[in-house]
Amino acid sequence: MDKRSGGAVLNKQSAAVGIWILAAGLIILLGKLGVFSFIGAVFWPILILIVGILLHVLYFGGIVPAVTLVPAGILTGSSLLLMVGNWFGWRSMRYIWPLFLLAIAIGLYEYAVFGVSRDRAVWNAAMAIGALSLLLFAIMLLWTWGIYLLAVVLIGFGIWLVMTRRPRGRRR
Repeated sequence: MDKRSGGAVLNKQSAAVGIWILAAGLIILLGKLGVFSFIGAVFWPILILIVGILLHVLYFGGIVPAVTLVPAGILTGSSLLLMVGNWFGWRSMRYIWPLFLLAIAIGLYEYAVFGVSRDRAVWNAAMAIGALSLLLFAIMLLWTWGIYLLAVVLIGFGIWLVMTRRPRGRRR
């Protein structure tokens, strides 16, 4: 056996072990500095989004049946709403909670459009849930921001009354 070839294999193995030890040390250091907890706390809804997109890809790749589009649409839509809550504050959920129903409607709509049977009842349910979601969202916006809308309408009406006032002539 040649000593030089054995030494080259040993050097490659020790380099690979050294890279793994270096990676482990970096992972431990970044973990202790809080990098992973920050990433997990801020970007966890992306994991849900990835699952939803993966289900879409699996369906359109012909691997899973059409019914998979229902949870795919729900997960994708919900993850976007969770991102809004996570990034802009959870207090925003008091306004956007009706849009979680819209995520259900999106999943049902995808199934109704791309499904094999193209069941009209599923399409009707998707439209009804979507309309209910948008109606509740509009009610939430009016309920919480309605006083501002009322103020703007009153200001606009007052401006209209002032601008369209006709000068009165003398009566005889």
